[in-house]
Amino acid sequence: MSHPPPNAPILYSFSSTEDIITPLADFVFKAQKEAIEKKGRFTLAISGGSLPKQLRGLRDLPDGAVKWNKWQVFYADERVVPLDHDDSNHRLCMAELFSHVPIPPNNIHSIDVSLLDDLEELSDAYEKELIHEFAQKDSARFPVFDLILLGIGPDGHTCSLFPGHELLAEEDRWVAYITDSPKPPLKRITLTYPVVNHAQRVAFVAAGAGKVDILPTILDEPQQGLPASRVKPVYPGQIHWFVDNAAAAKVQYPRTEYKL
Repeated sequence: MSHPPPNAPILYSFSSTEDIITPLADFVFKAQKEAIEKKGRFTLAISGGSLPKQLRGLRDLPDGAVKWNKWQVFYADERVVPLDHDDSNHRLCMAELFSHVPIPPNNIHSIDVSLLDDLEELSDAYEKELIHEFAQKDSARFPVFDLILLGIGPDGHTCSLFPGHELLAEEDRWVAYITDSPKPPLKRITLTYPVVNHAQRVAFVAAGAGKVDILPTILDEPQQGLPASRVKPVYPGQIHWFVDNAAAAKVQYPRTEYKL
């Protein structure tokens, strides 16, 4: 197989799901450190699913290493449910990470639960949260996150961008809603490709045998156009994949050793 081009994804494969935790924490920490040194804040978007559990390593870093008061956290997608609902990405992220660390509550941007019955208003309100954080500080047409952390589904979806859905073609909105998700819950909001692809860094986390059949299509056959394959940042940084060997068992794409 030919060597990937300079901006191709970088694939890190680890022996087990647990072995991802420390390198991923190190990766996030380094992204935070660089961002704060450059501009005094760190902007992060997180997806849900199994991803928040992989962020537990951030809880184990030395006291004071993570500048939690400099973080501004958004959700790459969110289910349209109350924040204490089992399906809420915010609830999962709080349980796995944020309730264990001294991050100011106002630095975590959750959806406005008073708008759950009006998805247009809900997505507009979340977009305004992004505008408030980014438009006053940056001049880009779209927000430029320092890091977006994503997972993938067994169908190759990422965020709440599903194969064949009309949202894949959205070019203007920062936040869009979906009422017909192929997997429950049906109603969600999601960042769009223009936002995801303007991030300084994107990292995917995919673990477990349940991803073994879709991962080769995403990495070895990106021309198939699955949603995860369509994540292509406009800036000259790579996409990083943190996977375990069970997920990557059928992937031919070359691995890179992660160095702490």
